[in-house]
Amino acid sequence: MKLSPAVITLFVATTEAFTVAPTGHGTSKINMIINGETETASEKVASVFSKLPEENAVVDKLVKTNFPGAISNKDLATRVVELLGEKGFKPSNTLLATSLCADELARELEDEFVEIYGNNFNLGGLSGFPFAGNTGFGAMAAHIPDDGFCLLIHGPHVGITKEGQVGKVERSGIALVDNCCGSAIAASNYLKGITDGGATITPKIQQFTDFQQGAVQELILPFGKRLGRAENRMRELPYALYDSQEALVTDIVNTGKGGIKKGLAVLGGIQINTSPDTLDYFHPLKFDYYDSDGNVVENMLPYLK
Repeated sequence: MKLSPAVITLFVATTEAFTVAPTGHGTSKINMIINGETETASEKVASVFSKLPEENAVVDKLVKTNFPGAISNKDLATRVVELLGEKGFKPSNTLLATSLCADELARELEDEFVEIYGNNFNLGGLSGFPFAGNTGFGAMAAHIPDDGFCLLIHGPHVGITKEGQVGKVERSGIALVDNCCGSAIAASNYLKGITDGGATITPKIQQFTDFQQGAVQELILPFGKRLGRAENRMRELPYALYDSQEALVTDIVNTGKGGIKKGLAVLGGIQINTSPDTLDYFHPLKFDYYDSDGNVVENMLPYLK
């Protein structure tokens, strides 16, 4: 089910009113765009994944059984970098922008691409929704290198345990097998309370101190029947969230596309987090290329499959 124009307008207007300056996450070094870079993006991909675990055949089968179409982050980065390299994307002329969940597990994919392209402008918040809105996108576009490019990656995330339980994941240093994504599951439970008729009616106004979660809960409302009929609610949940986010991201990009410089690549999909000792995965659902005039001129998604 698609979001109505009214819902999109309300969300974008609200994010413009309440957006704060996007903040980065902690890293072990400051990543900068460096002119005269000698290491190619493909070489950076090889370097990044040489430090990470090798592909685990058991986990690979488990993930792809539950999420047909998913590929490892290593395969994703390799293919994305190769495709974008043909269009002129390089670490020295590309700004990375992401709209991913605030959860630290969402940083895995983000950090991998930061190590390749060098910078990240954070547009996202809880569940991966683009809470920076039009204001954030406009600021991000102004930071794209002159005559350069932007790679925008967006989407929700979901965990899967070594035993194949979707919606849970093992976390480093924590014995508890925790919910993933916690924000998404909380929103799903809120929605289930409404559709099942068990929700408590209250006149209480949504608190600003939990504004993002309140927005996630409202933005998932159109998907009540879809989730209620799903064979596996936790497996379907990230796809419902993605459809909601996709409508918002597309609207934000179309509003701010005048700020595109040489080109913009938009990669959307589902992050799939696994245990700390195995590679994470991504199910790509969109990979569009916009030219300098803001027109979608190529659907690159088939090349990721």
